[in-house]
Amino acid sequence: FILIGALCIAGAWFYTGGKNPYGYRGLGEVAVFVFFGLVAVLGTQFTQAGSISFTGLLLALGVGGMSAAVNLANNIRDIPSDSQTGKITLAVRLGDARSRLLFTVLLTLPVLYTILIAFGSWAALVALVYIPFALKSVRTVNRGAKGKELIPVLGLTGRAMLIWAVLSALAVAVV
Repeated sequence: FILIGALCIAGAWFYTGGKNPYGYRGLGEVAVFVFFGLVAVLGTQFTQAGSISFTGLLLALGVGGMSAAVNLANNIRDIPSDSQTGKITLAVRLGDARSRLLFTVLLTLPVLYTILIAFGSWAALVALVYIPFALKSVRTVNRGAKGKELIPVLGLTGRAMLIWAVLSALAVAVV
């Protein structure tokens, strides 16, 4: 775990630090997905349960995807300025339309994960109450919001993730 912690610290540093930050090479969302989703969720599960489960993987995918969606919404907002300054984020690489589509996918996949989790714990379906927050974010992004109009999406997406993660984890824990 010390090695994993050191990798996380290095990952945080090289995101925007160093001579060639990977956050400006289109890998920011990938790093957020890995560190905030897979490493954080599966690392926590392993330390608490001594193993990693399929349900834990689904929870990690959901949290990682929604964390990446927060980062992506911020980068969609910054496409014009990042393009001008040479910051090649994933949103710059994909372009506006495909970035918005990816945002939608990242926020809607947890519906599938919830259904899969519900096969082991039907109570997980309560986590679908995250949908109104996710849909509001998706609608705002897909109606073409730009600049400051995207700032509320960051908070809404974060709340959607928090609601989904907490309710999914609680449902799994009580069964």
